[in-house]
Amino acid sequence: MTTLGIPETSLVVLVGVSGSGKSTFAAKHFKPTEVVSSDFCRGLVADDENDQAATKDAFEVLEFIVGKRLELGRLTVVDATNVQPGARKSLVALAKAHDVLPVAVVLDLPTGVSVERNAARADRDFGAHVVKRQHDQLRRSLKGLKREGFRSVHVLESVEEVESATFVREKLMNDLRDQHGPFDVIGDVHGCRLELEELLAELGYDLVRDDAGRPVDASHPDGRRAVFVGDLVDRGPDSPGVLRLVMGMVAAGHALCVSGNHEAKLNRALGRRSVTLTHGLERTMEQLDAQPAEFVEDVRRFVDGLIAHYVLDDGKLVVAHAGLKESYHGRASGRVRSFALYGDTSGETDEYGLPVRYPWAEDYRGTAMVLYGHTPVPETEWINNTLCLDTGCVFGGALTALRYPEREVVSVEAREVYYEPVRPLAPPPRDPDILRLDDVLGPRVIETAHMGRISLREENAAGALEVMSRFAVDPSRLAYLPPTMAPCDTSALEDHLEHPAEAFTHFARTGIDQVICEEKHMGSRAVVLVRRDATGVIHTRTGRSFFDAEIEANLLAACARAADSAGLWDELGSDWVLLDTEIMPWSAKAIELIRSQYAAVGAAARSALPAALDALHLAAARGIDVDGLSARTAQRAEDAEAFTAVYRRYSWPVDGAEGLRIAPFQVLASEGTTYETRDHAWHLGLADRLVEADPALFTATRRLVVDTADPASVAAGVDWWNELTADGGEGMVVKPLANLVRGPKGLVQPGVKVRGREYLRLIYGPDYTTPANLSRLRNRNLGHKRSMALREYALGLEALRRLTTGAPVWQIHECVFAILAMESEPVDPRL
Repeated sequence: MTTLGIPETSLVVLVGVSGSGKSTFAAKHFKPTEVVSSDFCRGLVADDENDQAATKDAFEVLEFIVGKRLELGRLTVVDATNVQPGARKSLVALAKAHDVLPVAVVLDLPTGVSVERNAARADRDFGAHVVKRQHDQLRRSLKGLKREGFRSVHVLESVEEVESATFVREKLMNDLRDQHGPFDVIGDVHGCRLELEELLAELGYDLVRDDAGRPVDASHPDGRRAVFVGDLVDRGPDSPGVLRLVMGMVAAGHALCVSGNHEAKLNRALGRRSVTLTHGLERTMEQLDAQPAEFVEDVRRFVDGLIAHYVLDDGKLVVAHAGLKESYHGRASGRVRSFALYGDTSGETDEYGLPVRYPWAEDYRGTAMVLYGHTPVPETEWINNTLCLDTGCVFGGALTALRYPEREVVSVEAREVYYEPVRPLAPPPRDPDILRLDDVLGPRVIETAHMGRISLREENAAGALEVMSRFAVDPSRLAYLPPTMAPCDTSALEDHLEHPAEAFTHFARTGIDQVICEEKHMGSRAVVLVRRDATGVIHTRTGRSFFDAEIEANLLAACARAADSAGLWDELGSDWVLLDTEIMPWSAKAIELIRSQYAAVGAAARSALPAALDALHLAAARGIDVDGLSARTAQRAEDAEAFTAVYRRYSWPVDGAEGLRIAPFQVLASEGTTYETRDHAWHLGLADRLVEADPALFTATRRLVVDTADPASVAAGVDWWNELTADGGEGMVVKPLANLVRGPKGLVQPGVKVRGREYLRLIYGPDYTTPANLSRLRNRNLGHKRSMALREYALGLEALRRLTTGAPVWQIHECVFAILAMESEPVDPRL
């Protein structure tokens, strides 16, 4: 039996003359989906697998399919003669382009066998001379296959060898997906042995020392393993001591280690190759000169055997010295190794003479956590699920590790500056109030405390930038934008599109028993930031100033007085408070919308439909059967009157600040504190105190607590909604009483809106209640809207968290901007 080893992710190129049995061989050893045959591709393009005139087009199709499979990391087998170097060259290039290993399997059978097989096949009409020519080409190629770029070459020289061959799919050396940790990933050590000992002790490892007192191993009582990101050596005081410890841990199975660029250079130096002794290598070589020759040889073997990156824990964790972009995870090629060792460099140098590196982490969108070092940073900072652990210990910074999967950073301070950095560890401090275009442009990923990573599309950011730059209030005063509100499930009742029963069922399924129903005021959503000194801002849900300066100043002064009278400043321990509110009447902000859209529709309908009814009555008087048309027109006239009544309900005249009403329903934040964990009864209680303090300005939000597990309580909630909406009221919002709630699948919707049957005429049109229209409207795609509501909610909470923890304006604005950008996502605006 001949056992052939091939990497699990590879391109297997079968090489053999026509009739050597490649297709039979491939069908025996590989899945049908893994084999891409040139004959099959001829059939695809020419309806004839033997049409040699279609060969060029067939191979274009073949290489396209192969490329797509390799892009997805699928083992792929090419079934073609491949006896000519030109045919193999393009396949090797495909493998390299997708960073997989090319393997050649050669079926070098005697020509007589192939000639005999071809003669027995009716679809082969070429002579023996063709097979002999192919065999000559194959033989001339054999010695050069490795030089062509094939990582391994397997040659089968007889029918018996072909028949007895078996394949073993071998994991790549970087594939440790079956190892799940927990791990402690340690940044660049650079010869700082004492700090490494201290860090291992801090992480809970027990050091093992030899007879000379030197650390030679360290194990963790809970079975944790250390993972070193490379650059163990150079610059520091004891590179041999660090190597002795790490080599012992790796040999004992207590640690893993990837190569850093300094290990790669040390390997060349120990291999007697030409190396310039710079960047601390000269210190390491001097220190190794004082060590026994057998230890130095052990070091040489160790650094020579280090690989560039590991993929761990089912692909959830990747460790590489300089980081690794997603398309390189688990791949094997020279450029993957180069990226892992040196990062993504431009080939240029900066003012310090160091390589200019592209910020690959800012564009990273992978699901795997990537931990790395290489470029020292003053402090660790998560960037798109990546973390640099090189905090410049040898330069006087710290030696840092990350506990995985806990995501806990552990550091020990350097005992001294062992090596002066060429480039300062910390970049010049950034002005916290200055915004930059690259903070918001392009595709973005924002880390949030409550929902992890949230992605932002590039095209959406461009639209938000237009609004923010032209219309929004000063970013220093724009700390929060309200999220969109998720709609309830479509009602099962024939004459309703939305009904509270679905909202109660939604929360009951999530395991939430206590919900609060809050009256939905028909006004305009507004965020009110008011300070004790009567300054602040009132802005819309898109960040625009709600009023002119005079009206805003008058309202803020009234809000500050009410907060003072209600005792809010002392109770919250703050000189400012941020409120989520509704400002009424709707016409105060939407008067142009009402005039141009709603009033125009209502006026046209009220003018045209009565005249149409009069004409139909005259027709009926002449004996014409228009009963059906008359009934439909009468219903349309009635619907038009109902439509008009709805928008008139939310319009009344105001004079400056006189006539305006504010309905606060949530306290968002105050000095150093956010309030999403306070239940809604607490929030509405504070709102009620503002109403008591100034009933002419503030309006109370009616509410009802419902137990979703109690049918009587649910029925009471439905009745209350019917009362709210009977004469055109907008409806209510159903929220978990506890406020912020996490379920088995993550964040639970903070609120679900249930709009009234008559109010929905404004959204879907006067005639939406006809059976035909209702039937059509029931097919609403709610999933995207709900997803957007949750993401905006998490971003809003993150903005508030950053605000109250003293983050710079640009970091707060990143979240606020993202919420506005999400409003550009393609979703039905009526939902």
